[in-house]
Amino acid sequence: MHAMNYRITLPADYDMEIIRRRVAAKGHLLDDFPGLGLKAYLTRERGVDGSPVNEYAPFYLWNSAAGMNSFLWGPGFRGLVADFGRPAVQHWTGLGFFRGPSFGAAPRAAARRSEPVAPGEDPAVVISRALGDLADGAGRPGLHSAALLVDPRHWELLRFTLWQDAAPEAAGEERFEVLHLSEPGLGDIRTGRHW
Repeated sequence: MHAMNYRITLPADYDMEIIRRRVAAKGHLLDDFPGLGLKAYLTRERGVDGSPVNEYAPFYLWNSAAGMNSFLWGPGFRGLVADFGRPAVQHWTGLGFFRGPSFGAAPRAAARRSEPVAPGEDPAVVISRALGDLADGAGRPGLHSAALLVDPRHWELLRFTLWQDAAPEAAGEERFEVLHLSEPGLGDIRTGRHW
């Protein structure tokens, strides 16, 4: 599993209805994209759920690097670049994935939390503890799914969760609205630890 996210910060007075219409018109185009586990079309609105900005921030879980590359060098991403400019694309290696009690429902909210792996910490110990925490929380009511990811260049852990309704408030988490979920290969994402 590979993860990818780009974040497009929009002006404070931006009409977020433009993004909603864009997703309504184009979101289905990735509903059967080869190699894609899921794409969550995420937004945040300034002043809602503590967000300081308006933001369009699609989040992807890929089943294959070939699928990810096909998207990045294909017409879909080129269209986004033509409309918004080329964003920085963050990416992570998958460490684990868990299905929650609301896995069959359409998620309406998402949360992400990043945390550094401190220089003096053993990454294997930190990752093992984080995977245990993720597995322990997989039964939380309303949870659709949860992924744990790592960027070993910056030694950053990222926890990404999808929720049937509102994401519960948690310290250090950013919360998003899910406008659409493309999930052609969601069932192929292996549950549990990814090694």
